[in-house]
Amino acid sequence: MKLYDYFRSSAAYRVRIALNFKGLTPDDRAFVHLRMGNQRAQDYLTLNPQGLVPAFELDDHRVLTQSLAIIEYLNEIRPEPALLPDMPEARARVRAIALSIACEIHPLNNLRVLNYLTGTLGATDEQKNGWYRYWIDVGFEALERQLARNRETGTYCHGDTPTLADICLVPQLANARRFKIDLTPYPTLVRIEAACNKLPAFALAAPARQPDAE
Repeated sequence: MKLYDYFRSSAAYRVRIALNFKGLTPDDRAFVHLRMGNQRAQDYLTLNPQGLVPAFELDDHRVLTQSLAIIEYLNEIRPEPALLPDMPEARARVRAIALSIACEIHPLNNLRVLNYLTGTLGATDEQKNGWYRYWIDVGFEALERQLARNRETGTYCHGDTPTLADICLVPQLANARRFKIDLTPYPTLVRIEAACNKLPAFALAAPARQPDAE
C-alpha cells in the first residue's frame, strides 16, 4: 500500500488517523506538495485525475481516491476497531456528521477554492479570509447545535468511542485554528477535539508530526 499525502491536507489527515486506528502502516508514502503545485504534475494526474490528495495505491496498483471512500475501505478490510456503530440509525448519524464536514464545510475552504478567489476573481487576502471565516462559522454553528443537543453525543461525536465523525472533525478544527478562527462559540466541538487528541491515533496523525511538515 502507498499513501499519497500532504501534511496540511485535512482529507489526508483523516486517512492518516484511520490508518493509525487500524494499525496499518503503508509500505510507502509520497508527499504531494499542494502549494508547490505537485498535484498538477502529469504523473500525479495520471494516478488521480482530480489532482487531489489523498490517493491510496493498493498492492495490485489499483488506486483509491476520496478520503471517506478510503476510510470506509480500511474499515471493511480491517473491521476492528470499528469506525462506524453497529446499528443502522447510529451509522446514519455518524455518516451525516462526517458528510456535513467533508462535503459542506471543507470544500468551500479548500486550497483550490481559496486560490481561485485570489488568483482568478482578484479577492484580497482580507476578503479571502473573510470567506473562510464565514463558511467555517456557518458550518460549525450548525454542527455545535447538532452535537450539543443530541443525547447520543458522548465523549466523542457519537457515544464514547471514536468514529468516522471524529476523524472528520479534528482535521477541520485544526484548519480553523491555522486560520485563527475564534472557536469560543463551539465548546462541544472543542471538547470533543481535546478528547480525540489524547488518543495516539489522532496525535500521531497531526500535521506537525509528518515528515513533510514545514
